[in-house]
Amino acid sequence: MKSLRTVALGLMVAAAPLIVSADEFPEKPIEVVIHSSYGGGTDTTARMMMIRSRRNLETDMYVVSKRGGSGAKAQNYVLSKPADGYTVMALTQTHLYTMAQDKSDMKIDDIVGIARAMDDPTFIAVGADSTYKSLEDLVSVGKEQGLNWGVANIGGTEHIGLAQFSDEAGMKYKPIAFGSGLQMLQALLSGEIDATLPNVSEAGQMIEDGKVRPLAVMAKERLEEYPDVPTTHELGYPVSTSTTRGYAVRASTPPEVIEKLSAALVKAMEHKTFANYLASAGLKPETSVAGHDVWEKQLKAEYHKAAEALKKLQN
Repeated sequence: MKSLRTVALGLMVAAAPLIVSADEFPEKPIEVVIHSSYGGGTDTTARMMMIRSRRNLETDMYVVSKRGGSGAKAQNYVLSKPADGYTVMALTQTHLYTMAQDKSDMKIDDIVGIARAMDDPTFIAVGADSTYKSLEDLVSVGKEQGLNWGVANIGGTEHIGLAQFSDEAGMKYKPIAFGSGLQMLQALLSGEIDATLPNVSEAGQMIEDGKVRPLAVMAKERLEEYPDVPTTHELGYPVSTSTTRGYAVRASTPPEVIEKLSAALVKAMEHKTFANYLASAGLKPETSVAGHDVWEKQLKAEYHKAAEALKKLQN
């Protein structure tokens, strides 16, 4: 029979935190957990990231889809896995909204961002034949009457950005959900709505074709590709809104492993393979791809911004 001391030592070892050596990491394949269906934008972005990340990390990577609960199922699955860097969560703002509304067991402090893959700024746009020639024109009328604004989803990224902008501008608005950015733009062209908030990747071609007029970009700095489009910040409305995609691991993952993952993913996404993928959406690595330090700060800031906005929308 085992002595009580032997049993106790065994229990202590079982309860000890998992130790992962960054020098030896990774020793097995890494799973990338998505919350949406295979073939969608999150899945495609992850697979494009993995093309070069596999080579940088010298291991295989594969995608696992855990659908349900607006990201809740994926979040709870990640929480069930060891904090060893072998489970990476593909993160979108949907996850932040789910956490902010306490719809899963995961809290924002349970994760740490390792790399940002995409930062797709939002325009405030009208149709090319609209009578609104500037953002001030739109705001001036919006203060007098509630204009119809297109959003993808009530409580989604565009709606939250619109709510924050309307607070700063002191204007009224009526959000109308269309389900996607493309449908928002189609409604804009048909005259069904007065304005909308599409991403650069969604509206770029229509702007180039002269069908859509961007009145402002919801960012601090002007976009290189759209130098004549002013920012909301320079016009006196300090509101930034963009659609982001990135990757995170459990917060208790060893820092050395986090840094190794971050460096490998950033290097992969700065490569021409991923850069060409971003270019097809009107984006580029210089403004989209970021490492652990930048992405972690943005992630937490976006969460708190979303939590505050959602609380106001629910009241």
